[in-house]
Amino acid sequence: MARLGVRYAGEAERIPASAGADRTRPLPPHDRVVAVTGSTGFIGRHLVVALAQAGWRVRLLLRRDPDEPTWRALCPEIVAGSLGDSAAIDRLVQGASAVVHLAGLIKATSRQRFMAVNHEGAVRVAQAAQRLAPGAHFMMVSSLAAREPMLSDYAASKRAGEQAVLALLGARATVVRPPAVYGPGDRETLLFFKLAERRIVPLLGAPDARAAMIHVRDLSDLIVRLLGQAPDGRTVTAADERLEGYGWKEILSTAAAAVGNPGPGFVQAPMAVLRSLACVGDIARVFGSASMLNSQKLRELRHRDWSVSADEHAVPRGWAPALSLREGFSDTVAWYRQAGWLSAARGATPSA
Repeated sequence: MARLGVRYAGEAERIPASAGADRTRPLPPHDRVVAVTGSTGFIGRHLVVALAQAGWRVRLLLRRDPDEPTWRALCPEIVAGSLGDSAAIDRLVQGASAVVHLAGLIKATSRQRFMAVNHEGAVRVAQAAQRLAPGAHFMMVSSLAAREPMLSDYAASKRAGEQAVLALLGARATVVRPPAVYGPGDRETLLFFKLAERRIVPLLGAPDARAAMIHVRDLSDLIVRLLGQAPDGRTVTAADERLEGYGWKEILSTAAAAVGNPGPGFVQAPMAVLRSLACVGDIARVFGSASMLNSQKLRELRHRDWSVSADEHAVPRGWAPALSLREGFSDTVAWYRQAGWLSAARGATPSA
């Protein structure tokens, strides 16, 4: 596979042909460099673009050459390695003006595996930044689940990572907790849009549950703007305009409208069925297969309060969410259909 316009650490900058030049030049010694982990994940792919568009020189920790088409003209610098490679992490953060730690596991076969990545990985990156980028703004992108660490091993590992970063870096760090994040390229929320295509749509959460949401582009813009502010050791939470969140029926009604299903019926999913499905995930976990639905994830899913208070809401100067839930879902469905992840709208004429 041909390599996109990237640079490996120590190389001169390669100017991609799409930029109208075929030459190299050394990097200016004092350019703003942001070091990013987790860049190939759903949020990371969008964040890299937003950072580059904001004028940052982006340095990424990657296991392999990137194949993300939206990065083609960005020419990010690549440090080959992983969170388990201390030397690579050192090269990643060396002299950076900012560090965004986004890498993490959302599913794993054990609590130890979650902790190894979400806690110990965060510690390694924070320690390297402490030594090699002492003036950098360190941002840990965590999860709203960390607010309820007793719900799951995932939530506990994210909370442990947050605490470790703040203990090491104090006021030099910012912790951002996103709620449910959706948008183009997300496979985890694709399930809800597929459910919304049905004539009868099951409601998975409790009737009185509330969940905050945010589109991935709004989250990326929020992170970029927070990086431009001085850190103060705070833990803040991202959300769209509805801090109180959305009920499950509203979420799935909006998803149904986005997929062109104007009048679905809704039924509360029986807990016995949900527990049975979660039990399958528990058994798979015992045999070494990580599943997104198990008893712990079901507790997260059924938790009644994933709303965001005004005190914890992150609202950096100049930022406001650009997309409502309706607009964001429509944008997401359009991408899913273009990518072939969702079927065409009912009555749509196939393109030639």
